[in-house]
Amino acid sequence: MPSPGRFVEALKKCVRAHGMTYAQLARALGLSEPSVKRMFSRGTFTLQRIEEILALLELDLYEVARMSRGAPSGPVELTTEQESALAKDERLLSVFWLILNDWRFDELTEAFAISHNELTLAYAKLARLKLIDWGPGERARLRVPKDFRWRAGGPVKKAYGRRVTQEFLQGRFDAPLEMLRFETRELSVESAAVLKRRLERLVAEFNDLAELDTRTSSPRGVGVALLVACRPWQFSVVNALKRRDIRQPR
Repeated sequence: MPSPGRFVEALKKCVRAHGMTYAQLARALGLSEPSVKRMFSRGTFTLQRIEEILALLELDLYEVARMSRGAPSGPVELTTEQESALAKDERLLSVFWLILNDWRFDELTEAFAISHNELTLAYAKLARLKLIDWGPGERARLRVPKDFRWRAGGPVKKAYGRRVTQEFLQGRFDAPLEMLRFETRELSVESAAVLKRRLERLVAEFNDLAELDTRTSSPRGVGVALLVACRPWQFSVVNALKRRDIRQPR
């Protein structure tokens, strides 16, 4: 069972992911905002109050408990052996990605050109790689966190990294659910650090929303890719303009 502290943190994430403030939650519960803030900061929830909050968020206890169980202290990577197997087999990687996004066995055979036997072999291989647990009723349960990271310079990034980036950036980014902005400005080191932390929170929120959406069985959502990047950088053209060597007077 998850610890109470981790459960409360998961519940906070659920509230934020639904775009709900403490003030809005307080009004819906018939409480004052300070009472709600105190309840979350101290973790003083009655079972009835938890049930009321879950009902407002249209969640069940299992979903929040699952989120609180899967929160490691740092980024998790697959083993080199696991990545190598996925990098060598494009269909296996596809099946793993779909399981990662909560597709069931029967949905896969219905929606994709893969036979029952072929999918059975893929599930068996993923189970041998310890990426999933495969149980009765063809049910697969992930053995790795959903927000794991591919290894930097690892087998999967070497095999697919450039292809993924090229395919992603080929879009026009002018559709209703699309957006691409490229900004470049000079920032202080402190401001760059603040920006990095905010982007990390954005990625965490992206994963939280995906986790919350798994509770809905239909209609199935759209695949969404999120590209977030920042680093000290200057356009190469600027290098043609050499800086003056300003020497301090002696």
